[in-house]
Amino acid sequence: MNKEKKEKKTNKKKMNKYLKRFLIFIIVLAVIVVGLVITRRIRSKANTQNVTYTVNQETYENVIEISGVVSAAKSQNLQALSSGTVVAVNVKQGDHVKKGDVILQLDDSTEKYNLARHDYDMETTRITGSARQYELMKTQREALLQKVSERKITAQFDGIIADLNVAVGDALETKNSVGTIVDVSYLTAEVEIAERDVSKLVVGQKVEFTFSAIDEKVYGTVVSWPAIGSVTNRGATVVKATVRIDEYPEGILPNYSFSGKIEISPTETYLVVSRYAVGREDGQAYVELASSGEKINVVVTPYDREYVKVESGLKGGEVLKQLTTPQASGFQRGGFGGGSGGSRSGSGGGMPSGGGFPGR
Repeated sequence: MNKEKKEKKTNKKKMNKYLKRFLIFIIVLAVIVVGLVITRRIRSKANTQNVTYTVNQETYENVIEISGVVSAAKSQNLQALSSGTVVAVNVKQGDHVKKGDVILQLDDSTEKYNLARHDYDMETTRITGSARQYELMKTQREALLQKVSERKITAQFDGIIADLNVAVGDALETKNSVGTIVDVSYLTAEVEIAERDVSKLVVGQKVEFTFSAIDEKVYGTVVSWPAIGSVTNRGATVVKATVRIDEYPEGILPNYSFSGKIEISPTETYLVVSRYAVGREDGQAYVELASSGEKINVVVTPYDREYVKVESGLKGGEVLKQLTTPQASGFQRGGFGGGSGGSRSGSGGGMPSGGGFPGR
């Protein structure tokens, strides 16, 4: 009996010893965990105090990118309508001409003789012939007048002789080309618009042109586009819209290439900053200046995944303290966009001076 009591007492002592050890282990573990949490908070607070963000401007453009080659408003190929010898060239390259001006004359002596002979016969027929025969001769006279007209090349509109390659004595064949007249009172171009963007087009929209020949920007407008698309050799469906430039510098000539953009809506400039620079107190958003610690109330709206748009309270360029972290910023990640169909440019909203976004 004494032996059993002694064993129970020994076992109890062992259990108490193990229990004490276990409790000591739990206490030590709790102390370590608390220490780590405190250390982490201290470090997090120190890191937050060292990270700053700059309020920057960002520009949003809602545009359609285009490219192409400009053409003259009108162009006439100076082409011989019949064969013959050139007897007169009345202009030279660079001359301004009016509609109906004779550019060059082919020998028309035969055609004029035939017309004069016909007029003589018509007069005789009018006096002695039948009315029916006279009417037929009047129709024939129109054909002879056309032959006389075809012995010269005339300007179809007011313009400039862009090039001319002919001289008196040259023998021309029908449809020989000898030069070009252009009307450069304005320039025009045909540009490809992707099918997804056609619905955004409006007649009169502003177009910005960039030419490699000059440093300045040139502006024009959207004129028209067809009610049918076409398929490019790349297999893309496009609509070929016409754009026009009414005023342009002398350094631009027909057939010059360009890049440009059609403005769908006016360009907007925003103030943006990292969302981690914004804190909230009683529902009011605020920021703190890194230099002085001054607290400034602001109005912000979501801009994109990592930034907010500053609607009021700041002017741009301010350097702000980090007030929140990805876990406590109060903004949900994702779901905010800058708008479709456009592009943004600018400084990007200010990377933190401490090196990358916290928690990224």
